[in-house]
Amino acid sequence: MRGIRRRDERILKSPVSSGLKGAVLPSREVAVLRGVTKVYGRGRSATNALDGVDVRFAARTFTAVMGPSGSGKSTLIQCAAGLVRPTGGTVWLDGVDLGGCSETALTKLRRTRIGYVFQAYNLVPALTVRENILLPVRLAGLRRDRGQLNALARRIGIDDRMDRKPAELSGGEQQRVAIARALMAHPGVLFCDEPTGALDSTNARSVLELLRQVVDDDARAVVMVTHDPLAASYADRVVMLRDGHVVDELAQSAPETIAERLARPSVTTQVGAPV
Repeated sequence: MRGIRRRDERILKSPVSSGLKGAVLPSREVAVLRGVTKVYGRGRSATNALDGVDVRFAARTFTAVMGPSGSGKSTLIQCAAGLVRPTGGTVWLDGVDLGGCSETALTKLRRTRIGYVFQAYNLVPALTVRENILLPVRLAGLRRDRGQLNALARRIGIDDRMDRKPAELSGGEQQRVAIARALMAHPGVLFCDEPTGALDSTNARSVLELLRQVVDDDARAVVMVTHDPLAASYADRVVMLRDGHVVDELAQSAPETIAERLARPSVTTQVGAPV
C-alpha cells in the first residue's frame, strides 16, 4: 500500500480491532458503531447529531435507516463509512477500528472496502458513463477489468449508455451509474444516502430492486438512509432514529407498518435484532 505508514498497513490487513483488547469482531458484521457521538459546533451553538449510538450492520443484509429531519440519519452512515470522524465512541468497518487509521489509511480503506451512493448522484459531468464507473478503481490504483465492467453494465442496464455523458441520461439512469461506480471495487458494504429521493416512483422502484439484488445475489450489505416507508419496505431491517438516538427497530415490514411506527412520538421497543 504505497504511501501508507507501516502501522496503518497492519491495521488495514488485520481483522483484529485494536480497541477490543485483541478480540476479533464477528466476521458477519461489516460495520459496528459503539457509543458513537457526533457534535457539530461549540458552546451554545453545539448540536448533538448522534448521542451514544450503538448499532451493527451484518453482511448479506439490507438495512434502512429512518427518522425525522435532523435525527442523525446521514451522520450515522457517514460515520459508519469513515467519511466523518465521530466526536466519541468507536466505529469498526470490516473489522478495522477507524479511530486507529490515519487519513491516508482511511482513504485507502474507503476506496477498497465500501461503496457510497448519494441522492444527487455525484457523477463527474465531463466524464462518460464508462469513465465515471472506473474513476474509483483508477484512484485506488486497482486493475481495470473490462470484462467485469461490461458484465456489471449489462446487469445494471446501462451497457448501451457507456459513451454518454451524465447530462444525456435520465435521473434513474444516472443513479444506476452511481451504483455501478460504487460496486466496481467489490465493496463489502454499500452505503446509500436517500438514493431514490430525486427519482419518480418508477425509477425509484427500479433502483430499490437493484439494491435488493446486491444483497440477495452478491451477498453484500446495503445500508440505506430513506424517508420513504415504501423504500424501507425493501429492507430486511429498519432502524429508526430520533434526536441522535436509535429509538426503534423493525424486521422487514409493510410500508403501512413502518409509517405507523415512524409516526410514534416516542418509541423505545426494539424488534428484529440484527442477525
